[in-house]
Amino acid sequence: MEGRVPPVCFLDPDGDIVRHLRRDADTVRSSTWACYHTELYEITHEELRLGIVGHAVGGPFAVLVAEELFASGCALLVSMTSAGQLAEDLELPCVMLIEHALRGDGASQRYLPPEPMVSADPIALAAATRGLAMAKLTTMRGMVWTTDAPFRETPSSLASARAAGALAVEMEAAALYAFSQAREKPVICFAHVTNQMAQVDGDFEKGPADGAEQALAVMIAAAKGWLASRQEAST
Repeated sequence: MEGRVPPVCFLDPDGDIVRHLRRDADTVRSSTWACYHTELYEITHEELRLGIVGHAVGGPFAVLVAEELFASGCALLVSMTSAGQLAEDLELPCVMLIEHALRGDGASQRYLPPEPMVSADPIALAAATRGLAMAKLTTMRGMVWTTDAPFRETPSSLASARAAGALAVEMEAAALYAFSQAREKPVICFAHVTNQMAQVDGDFEKGPADGAEQALAVMIAAAKGWLASRQEAST
């Protein structure tokens, strides 16, 4: 249908996945995507038709794009953001399936009453877990701390987030999960934990292809798990 987006859409705040796909795959820029200051690319990858939007950094921008995607026909949204390490025992780079997010942002407050934390939709989380298992992919799982801008990571704030159990810090998950809960739309958030917030040399290294191939494999597996669960529920 004219103006509709694919049923499965990805958010790529860093833009590394979009750059990788545009360079190495047959992507098509949507001519009808209407969202402010963004471009949506469509691709069929591993027999799955996808839409992907890059560079929507931060909670307010991410939920702006999410609102538009679901209004335009998206049925599942999967996000893969970069994150900074909080837990000292993480081996970088690593991918984390975000189960909970500490709400250090402002955008989540526009969707839900104030609470310290917001959680992923349990049905979407279970479906993503199933998809990862089907693909024989392993990720970390846990909680992140969501901030709403750069330079929020003061020593005292980092200590508080660690004490609360956050494994990493990023800028979108709390807003996206609050949107998901308030609007009853399935959203799955991953974090690519790649850095120690520029505290060491060689920080922000994601691995081969800037981590795009690993990120795509994880996101597609999660999406396939969700699609399989939805198909079973409809039969």
